[in-house]
Amino acid sequence: MVREGPSGKPAAQFRQGSALRQLWETNLEVFQRDRMALFGLIVFAIFALVALFAPILAPNDPLTPLKNNEGDWIKDALPYWLAEPGEDLAEGYSNNFLLGTTNIGRDIFSQLIHGSRAALLVGFSAAAAVAVIGTVIGLLAGYYGGWVDTILMRAADVAFGIPFIPFIIVIAAFFDPSIWNVVIAMAILLWRDTGRVIRSQVLVIKEQAFVSAARVSGASNLRIIFVYIAPSILPLSFLYGSFAIAWAILTEASVSFLGFSDPETISWGFMLQDAFLS
Repeated sequence: MVREGPSGKPAAQFRQGSALRQLWETNLEVFQRDRMALFGLIVFAIFALVALFAPILAPNDPLTPLKNNEGDWIKDALPYWLAEPGEDLAEGYSNNFLLGTTNIGRDIFSQLIHGSRAALLVGFSAAAAVAVIGTVIGLLAGYYGGWVDTILMRAADVAFGIPFIPFIIVIAAFFDPSIWNVVIAMAILLWRDTGRVIRSQVLVIKEQAFVSAARVSGASNLRIIFVYIAPSILPLSFLYGSFAIAWAILTEASVSFLGFSDPETISWGFMLQDAFLS
């Protein structure tokens, strides 16, 4: 006899619907109760809005050298707020550029604003790839076990043994320099942590009563994995995905600083490299 949930539906179906609802309610309660979580959400919202409206917020094109009325580059201009009281603003300072200009006259503030777009794009693309790949591999390894588990976990061991930055450099040698090299490298290597954690959770969840009820009701293995078990481990997937966002942004900046990213794409790493070389 199949157990029924409070709504009169089979317990497995009730569990499926309630897991997503509980996830939403739990996240909402966290933001209502935890001021730091709410602060983080506000910071993220500001960051996302700046990236989305970068062409509007940036006063100048980030790649175009600016010139004065005489046709000379406005290079190495310092922001006016760095001047000491009483210091002559004509001596290298400018009140037209909030963060000054580069050695070839590019507006640094505009570069900073546009760089947030590359950071957001790489961060979320890499996080989505890491979360999806790691979650799927962890679900399959934990549920099926046996040779499936062995092969997938040995692949994770191999991924742990490959150094990350040199791996990106190798990718850049085969493909044109691009911020997508970071996303590809993270998708190939950094699913390993997510996959192992998800696997350990699946090993516990697959023994619970609602999974047995789904199996008795005739649900296929794939349906049990992705419909009944997956909602229970989504919080972990989001958690490790959020870790990947920060790692991807830092990695992209490192790769751009080393010169293995697209020189036509403004990023924060590109700005650091430009400042270092000048």
